[in-house]
Amino acid sequence: MKMDLAFFGLREPPFNPTPDPRFLHLTPTHQEALAQLLYGVQERKGFILLTGEVGTGKTTLLQALRERLDDTTAVAFVTNSMLGFEGLLEYMLEDLGIAKPGEASPAQRLIALQHFLIERQRTGQNTVLILDEAQDLDPRTLEQIRLLSNFETTSEKILQIVLVGQPELRARLNLPELRQLKQRIGLRCNIPALTPDEIRHYVRTRLRVAGAHDLGLFSAEAVARIAEYSGGIPRLVNTMCDHCLLFAYADQVRRIGPEIVGEAIKYLDAGEQPRPKGRRRLRGWRMTPLRWALLAASAAAAGLVAFTAAHPDVARRAVDLWAFSLSGLARSGRALLPL
Repeated sequence: MKMDLAFFGLREPPFNPTPDPRFLHLTPTHQEALAQLLYGVQERKGFILLTGEVGTGKTTLLQALRERLDDTTAVAFVTNSMLGFEGLLEYMLEDLGIAKPGEASPAQRLIALQHFLIERQRTGQNTVLILDEAQDLDPRTLEQIRLLSNFETTSEKILQIVLVGQPELRARLNLPELRQLKQRIGLRCNIPALTPDEIRHYVRTRLRVAGAHDLGLFSAEAVARIAEYSGGIPRLVNTMCDHCLLFAYADQVRRIGPEIVGEAIKYLDAGEQPRPKGRRRLRGWRMTPLRWALLAASAAAAGLVAFTAAHPDVARRAVDLWAFSLSGLARSGRALLPL
């Protein structure tokens, strides 16, 4: 079922899982982390560490960081931590637009990177490498990344490296073989889970950015239950709120209370469908079990006809089968449950 956003006065979906910086809600902790990231990059502090649990908004914060950097800062943003060092280096060169000779050796790639960094530093420009999901990098790859920080002048670092990952990344940096890397980290930032009050503001912020006129779309009791279930993880808050909007739209209810949140929890925990007691409505049309069956049969048949359009002989038989199925369902409906 496709939800009509206009029903809630929305211009766009407010709880998409994508890291859109327009929807960034800066709690005091997020503000501090973003300020530290900006300071570390602009003051050329070398290594910067950003950690937080899964779904706490690290990637969204990094997108906000990129938006706040000026045109003199080039950014390579690597999100695949399974590439190994050679793959990471190749990705970095491509992202920065660094030309390299065909079939270049690892040494030639490093030389090309060094020349690029030195030239940018000479003209007053900066370069940043952001490594997301860095907790998955093996110690050998992390040690090779540390060696990139040797690209420096006598007065400053010419490559800033932001390591981003889950709390396990901090534990990994405590390994004896990574003690040199740990010593080089100039700034450390951590993003904790949201408090219940922060979740209330978070939900209202996303509704406002999406165009809602009624920022109280979720009742205080509903938000409290969402906060309890999500544990303060923004990604889970988004998932919960998105499901609640869908259930509320099916009910033609414009204000979400704890009952709808409870149904969303049941669905997310066990895949339990909402209770079928005639409560699902689409624009005033009662969604009985028979009508769900009719909708499903019609959608499946329409897809079958489209798929077989290139084969007329098959299409003719498909249409006949569709008509027969619908007539049978209609006869059953008149006998069992009136429309």
